[in-house]
Amino acid sequence: MCDQQRRVDRREYLTLAGGAGVATTIGLAGCLEDAENGDGEGDNGGNGDGGQTIVPGTAPGFEPFEMNVDGELVGFDIDLLEAVVAETDYELGDWQELEFDGLMPALENENIDVIAAAMTINEERQETIAFSEPYYSADQSVLVQSGGDVEVGDLEDLEGLEVGAQSGTTGEGIIEDELGDDVSYTSYDNYVLAVQELERGTLDAIVIDEPVAESFANDREVEVAFTFETGEEYGFGVRQDDGDLQEALSEGIAAVEESGEYDEITQEWFGE
Repeated sequence: MCDQQRRVDRREYLTLAGGAGVATTIGLAGCLEDAENGDGEGDNGGNGDGGQTIVPGTAPGFEPFEMNVDGELVGFDIDLLEAVVAETDYELGDWQELEFDGLMPALENENIDVIAAAMTINEERQETIAFSEPYYSADQSVLVQSGGDVEVGDLEDLEGLEVGAQSGTTGEGIIEDELGDDVSYTSYDNYVLAVQELERGTLDAIVIDEPVAESFANDREVEVAFTFETGEEYGFGVRQDDGDLQEALSEGIAAVEESGEYDEITQEWFGE
């Protein structure tokens, strides 16, 4: 990221976001200045120090993993990938911001080199891309409107309701696979839009990753109805033929965990 970019931790994020939540801007570059290695569009050229520059991609609107605050890209994934890459021989280029379901095509087309977007490792995705070793474990939660009339305690209780999720996510897969035509399903480009509809009462419930659900519940007029175990794990996504980068990121994760920096980043964004 640009040297001049101001770092925002979770405490400042909550102050900036306030009760109204975070205003998310999709499609902006993470830095306003051009990187020395070119335009940031998948350029793997040298950085002048002998290291290889990799372009990271993410999908804001998934707090506290990645979001825009006051025009800046911040979050757990942002800080973690920067720390991980610092442990390798690679250099990090400018962040590229996309919709979640556009990340894998961008990776395949070499517009980005690594995905850092709380992406769950699963067999379907591994048919197309490769992953680093896992860096975070999570389950799924169901969000409902605070003080609303919807009372649900398991997935079967969602039958007949208006349910939403972000396109391309595990939450969407669960709705389609477990509930199918038993619910009226609406997909969204990002979860900020879905939560706004939930607050308005347009939706009855949202299926979403547990840590993200907790973050929205802390900041918006929504609450976690229940959480169910899925055993999913997040990893950094790379191209299948980029084994060197895959190995370097996995080793970087291990180094950050061993040094204690992983715990510091986790404490900063989750208070855990």
